[in-house]
Amino acid sequence: MNKINRALSEINELNTLAQQQSPLHQLHPLAKLLTTICYIALLMSFGKYQLLALTCMGVYPFWGFHASKLSWQKCLWRLRLLLPFICLVGLANPFFDKHSFMIGSWQINAGYVSFLTLMLKGLWALLASYLLIATTTIEQLCYALRLLHVPKLLVTQFLLTYRYLTLLLEQADTMAQAYALRAPKQKGVHFKVWGSLAGQLLLRSIDRANNLYASMLLRGYQGEYYYGGPVMPWGKRDWRYLLVALAVLIMLRLLPWSLAFTKLMGGQFL
Repeated sequence: MNKINRALSEINELNTLAQQQSPLHQLHPLAKLLTTICYIALLMSFGKYQLLALTCMGVYPFWGFHASKLSWQKCLWRLRLLLPFICLVGLANPFFDKHSFMIGSWQINAGYVSFLTLMLKGLWALLASYLLIATTTIEQLCYALRLLHVPKLLVTQFLLTYRYLTLLLEQADTMAQAYALRAPKQKGVHFKVWGSLAGQLLLRSIDRANNLYASMLLRGYQGEYYYGGPVMPWGKRDWRYLLVALAVLIMLRLLPWSLAFTKLMGGQFL
């Protein structure tokens, strides 16, 4: 299986995951979207040395993966390209942050603490975003965005970009297979035909996109996104999930974890 087929397969697997049945899948998409937004906002509010408190915020993604029965192994495999970038963001902190912590007789460079804090922020935010995508279809997500009064143009662009990406990959896969059949002994695509193949891919994708837009107009599209799936009424379960999740997350944010850790270990910030 080539890279294009793997990308298409992963997109289809995500769509399949979002249609499964679990307590988290059955929640209203707006409840999950609001919880994710608030969770990421709380993560960003932590200071660069609040490592212990930030570690406790991992309760939400761990609980979410357990409730939705998602696989950690598949999640980390799909996020394998983004995880190194999270580590690179704060890689220079140990060299520029010259402060230090004293924990007993041990002196720890504060740059490493800020580096780990920044890495955890990115990791928790990435896991929470994956949890939302893997338990909510793209149509339900757009429906929740419209309930939040996000401009219809942005919602439509978001949905069509997602659909167009799949279309583009399908066209690229068809052209790659056709090229491989005409050059069976050649590995990859020769650089001399890169330009012509890219042009053909663009033209074929535009043609398919025009056909897609024409079919949308025939079905009554007038610039507004309408959710065509089963209507999910907002019930007591959604209120309970949203309020309990926000209460727990805010409590974890406000508790003086860092101060308690410093007093427990007899630490001192220099």
